[in-house]
Amino acid sequence: MFAVGHLSLAYLIGKASSKLLKVNPNIPTLLLMSLLPDIDIAIETLIGTPLHHGPTHSLIFALLIFTPFFIIYSKRAAPYFIAYISHFLLGDFFIGGQLQLFWPISNNLFGFHQLGFKYIGLNDPINITVELSLFAAALIILAKTQDYKIFLKNDKTNLMLLIPIATLLMSTFTNYPFTKPLFVVLPIIGLPHLFFLTLFTIPILIILYTTIKKALT
Repeated sequence: MFAVGHLSLAYLIGKASSKLLKVNPNIPTLLLMSLLPDIDIAIETLIGTPLHHGPTHSLIFALLIFTPFFIIYSKRAAPYFIAYISHFLLGDFFIGGQLQLFWPISNNLFGFHQLGFKYIGLNDPINITVELSLFAAALIILAKTQDYKIFLKNDKTNLMLLIPIATLLMSTFTNYPFTKPLFVVLPIIGLPHLFFLTLFTIPILIILYTTIKKALT
């Protein structure tokens, strides 16, 4: 999936799970969790070793990492765990596949295609339709719940959006994952990316403005 799909999916199921569990999750943290598994792209770039869809996309790895948080925060940690695993169990499993879901126990690759079904790539019409549908649903819920107001506040937790911003910039304006920028290859997906990029940049600018203003007074 593209970033817009991961962000929208994690937001939607994070909100749904938090309602069922009667907890109040931090939205920027949910959004951060939705893209965090792809930190392996940055790591493999630094060390020069293929890692994408490896350890950070493993269910076992996720359980190990989140266990202390479940012990400390109990059910309040659940929406963040669900947002994290949605990235690969729902997003990448059906789109692309080739996941080391049970690393380090097994290095076998899993995915919808590996189970014998049709291969669905990033630029497949099925994926594009799914991602745009998730994006539309996320916009509706953002408006209905007024969660968009979170991005208009001077809240330090919004600084976590710097990672999604970096991911959106890379996936939209560089040649990754294609040989040309996303806006050139799939502008219909590039526009939702631009929306999230703008939405996430607003609170960063608010924090920056407030900090500078405070320092000058």
